[in-house]
Amino acid sequence: MPATHAEKTLDDIFPLVASAHFPSHFLLHLSAPYQVIARKWRPQGFADVVGQDHVVRTLRNAIARGRIAHAYLFVGPRGTGKTSTARIFAKALNCTGGPKADFDPQDPACQAIAEGTHLDVIEIDGASNNGVDQVRDLRDTVRYAPAQGRFKIYIIDEVHMLSTAAFNALLKTLEEPPEHVKFVFATTDVQKVLPTILSRCQRFDLRPIPSELIAGRLATIAKEEKIKATPEALACIARLADGGMRDAQSILDQMISFCGSTISEPDVLDVYGLVSGEKVAALAAALAAADHRRIVAIIDECDAAGRDLVRLLNDLQALVRAALLDSIARAGRSANLGSELTTEQLTRLLDALREGEGGVKLGLAERVNFEVVLLKAVEASRARALDSLIKELAALADEAPAAGAEKKKD
Repeated sequence: MPATHAEKTLDDIFPLVASAHFPSHFLLHLSAPYQVIARKWRPQGFADVVGQDHVVRTLRNAIARGRIAHAYLFVGPRGTGKTSTARIFAKALNCTGGPKADFDPQDPACQAIAEGTHLDVIEIDGASNNGVDQVRDLRDTVRYAPAQGRFKIYIIDEVHMLSTAAFNALLKTLEEPPEHVKFVFATTDVQKVLPTILSRCQRFDLRPIPSELIAGRLATIAKEEKIKATPEALACIARLADGGMRDAQSILDQMISFCGSTISEPDVLDVYGLVSGEKVAALAAALAAADHRRIVAIIDECDAAGRDLVRLLNDLQALVRAALLDSIARAGRSANLGSELTTEQLTRLLDALREGEGGVKLGLAERVNFEVVLLKAVEASRARALDSLIKELAALADEAPAAGAEKKKD
């Protein structure tokens, strides 16, 4: 009796699937699952790490001179390359013929580390493995010799999430580990790491990546992915990422889904509620000129277009800060905002903008709070500090008798 549809076995079904006529692009998607840009373009070697030259140089020199420490701590904001650098360092130590900084990313050992299948490179999530029992298990396994590579490398991400008991259980092993063991820690909150742990590690501070470097990397990715993205659009994405390469790549991924193969600046502005650089500069110029009517008009435009006023406030602070640094470099004055302001005026302007952040972020009437912050900032920049007025009056008082004496002589 022939089998019914419900009774068909896998052997009956798979020949049917194999003989079916599916479009070629459908079969391609089945065989090659999509991988997000942040994973696909993750740095695979020291040369791929962007914006952390001080870290890369130190690690390369340590490998070249054979001065490899037993514990390293990578500190920095999210998306700046802490875990990626830790993996690259592990590749350099356990590559075929290593340790060597200029390893081949296609080396089987390096590929195994990149895929997370290397037996001697153990990645641990500190957030979910933060108990003393897990650390005791780790402490017991470090005694065993490596199975594949030269070193046994433990990469612990978000190490600040370990409990105090877990930290204490790790102390002795961290201070005197076996020669074949290396520890690499990564954290976004170094203040929560015990000082006794910090003193046993070589610390590397990864900085927020400059926007121009992020934009340059995104341009390379867009070119390889056959995406047409304008420089202005990439600059917007870089500005939005706040120094995080991973955030920038995720934003680019989302913009590709939204726009397709062509990305322009208005697209990015609309999706994320950003204000264009020209509009931010115009608002900063209105602040510097104390043009209240122009300030309110620009705020009206931004609010009507659904722009993010909190983000606009951050962008304004960045412009004012740049002008403040320029005034310091130019003996106390800067015209970067369109009107010449003194260092004191720019300091007061920036301080007022900074103090207003909380009200704009947490207040119920975001637009009203934003307008009040900007208008108060204008008034603060025009006010004079009492101590500076006293100094000026004292200087004038000292000059007055001298001028009177000269007149008597005449």
